Amino acid sequence: MLIYLDIETTGLEEADRICSLGMLFEEAGSWQAQEELVNPLRKIRPEAMAVHHITNEMVKEVPAFNRSEVAAFLQVHNHTETTLVAHNIGFELSMLAKEGLIWQGGIIDTLKCSRHLIEEIDNFSLQYLRYELGLYRFEAKEAQKLGVAIGAHSALSDAFHVMLLHRYLNEMADDAKLQELSVTPVLIKRFNFGKYKGHYLEEVAMNDAGYLLWLSDQDVDEDLHCSIQHYLGL
Repeated sequence: MLIYLDIETTGLEEADRICSLGMLFEEAGSWQAQEELVNPLRKIRPEAMAVHHITNEMVKEVPAFNRSEVAAFLQVHNHTETTLVAHNIGFELSMLAKEGLIWQGGIIDTLKCSRHLIEEIDNFSLQYLRYELGLYRFEAKEAQKLGVAIGAHSALSDAFHVMLLHRYLNEMADDAKLQELSVTPVLIKRFNFGKYKGHYLEEVAMNDAGYLLWLSDQDVDEDLHCSIQHYLGL
């Protein structure tokens, strides 16, 4: 079974928790869409509300994660026969772990797979890929069939776009390959931030290796760190 998942949270700090989950899955030959608000047992930060529009009043009377229907479903299917599909799945897994759910099944990270398989793109956010890859052209009919209301940063809507992106990636690689790519560091070729934005890492390694050495000691993601090590020959 594939479960397409998206999570909305109270914020991005260590203390923050899940306040909404959306998922799509096929079971017994029928597609199911499920979305649920959960009580995070802490305040939702205003900056998070500005993104997903979930307020403290909306989650005040709903069950906490461990009593939610979505949590119960994930627990039942938390085994090697199930693959969780999400965009930047490390975030989803870390938030689930905070709630005591350690995922035991397979994973497909559509963010990392997109970075591996799609060239000449510098922005890999889900909404950017939705438009850059033309996924939006096919979404209305499919969303209506599944009963999904499309809206950016709605957990269910984002899970729906993860599904469309996964189908696009399947044109280039099967799920076994996507699972492999999901745990393989991406070789980043160009900077998309900082003073060398738009420059190739290989070029910077030749002309300003000291900058890359400094950057590798900072809090950078795994892909960038591995890419720096590669171009510096470390």
